[in-house]
Amino acid sequence: MTISNPRLSEIPDKYIFDFNVFGDPRVGPNVHDDMACLLHEAPEVFYTPANGGHWVARSFEAIKSIVQDPECFSVKEMNIPRIENPPKLIPLHLDPPENLPFRQILMPMFSPKPVKKMEDKIRYWAKEIISDVVSAGKCNFVDEVSIRFPLTIFMALMGMPFDRLREFRELSEKYFAAREAIDIQTLAMQINGIMGDFIEQKKATPDDGIISHLLSTKLSNGRFMATEEIQNMCMLLFLGGMDTVANNAAFAFRQLALMPELQSELSEDPSLIPKFVEESYRAFGVICTPHIVAKDCERFGVGFKEGDMMLCMLPLSGRDPNVTDNPNTFDIHRSKREYLTFSSEPHLCVGAFLARTELRILTEEWLKVIPRFTCKEGLSQEFHIGMGIALEGLSLECVI
Repeated sequence: MTISNPRLSEIPDKYIFDFNVFGDPRVGPNVHDDMACLLHEAPEVFYTPANGGHWVARSFEAIKSIVQDPECFSVKEMNIPRIENPPKLIPLHLDPPENLPFRQILMPMFSPKPVKKMEDKIRYWAKEIISDVVSAGKCNFVDEVSIRFPLTIFMALMGMPFDRLREFRELSEKYFAAREAIDIQTLAMQINGIMGDFIEQKKATPDDGIISHLLSTKLSNGRFMATEEIQNMCMLLFLGGMDTVANNAAFAFRQLALMPELQSELSEDPSLIPKFVEESYRAFGVICTPHIVAKDCERFGVGFKEGDMMLCMLPLSGRDPNVTDNPNTFDIHRSKREYLTFSSEPHLCVGAFLARTELRILTEEWLKVIPRFTCKEGLSQEFHIGMGIALEGLSLECVI
């Protein structure tokens, strides 16, 4: 059962702006440009009657203020519309300081040093996947590259079999698209069940993957995690690993396909590719994060009530003209670049360094063998928006 939030009559008209994050008709295939232009007309924090009614933060400063204020804006509930008995993902759904021991147990697997040790393997997988594109001279980049590449890396990290990649991606997509409580709970149970099976396997036959690390490492208070805690943590890693890099890479490569001059520049000087990566994550964030108001409070001139839902539009944080000049222009040479695509402390994404590394290596290896490519003309580009933003297809052709 969905919990309604009948607050509309209490909100001053100047703070109301109708926006449906799950499918606003004013948002087209140029998702980020369209949303930035559309919501530029709204207050930096506004209330929409869609999806049970909830607040939306669109500006850099408002989003940063919210994610850094767990006393007022909690992550204990992160479903819009609100539902009964929402899934609990660890450490995402824990406020500080409760989340810190769980973040600390993950960091040794995702910090720069271990990720750098993985670079040869990441580069190997990138080359293998790109070689298929070279042979064909074209590809559906989403299906053949931007899903396969990061998901292969994720499944290797988790110690999962590669032959279940498509099955797991479909589960992730269904979870992010679900809006009814019964659908969310059913999918969460299904994913948790799969994670539980893997946990039992790793108990019997440990390896050097993340699940075995979670089973064998104590929290800072000296105890081992309970199986349910590991399941909930693995579900979070599953959803993040299946979606974020895959979706960002599709938007980044669509942009690169439209800029032949930039292709030439990066091919001739690969040292510029990290700037391309940073600009891509600034311009094409793909995850929006809900919070629940933990107590009555006033921020941004607005009065919030306990139980209100707040949606932080992280993908728009880098499109704020107050912190980024010409934010809707893709420019790898900009001198100032601020964004919250990976959120901010205390909820900064633990996989942020890995995500940057993956996109960097994919771009390096792609341009070595496909220095010129373009979008196939006349093909519609399906997409979806919601808590996750994604292209559903992208046809690219090599230019000989």
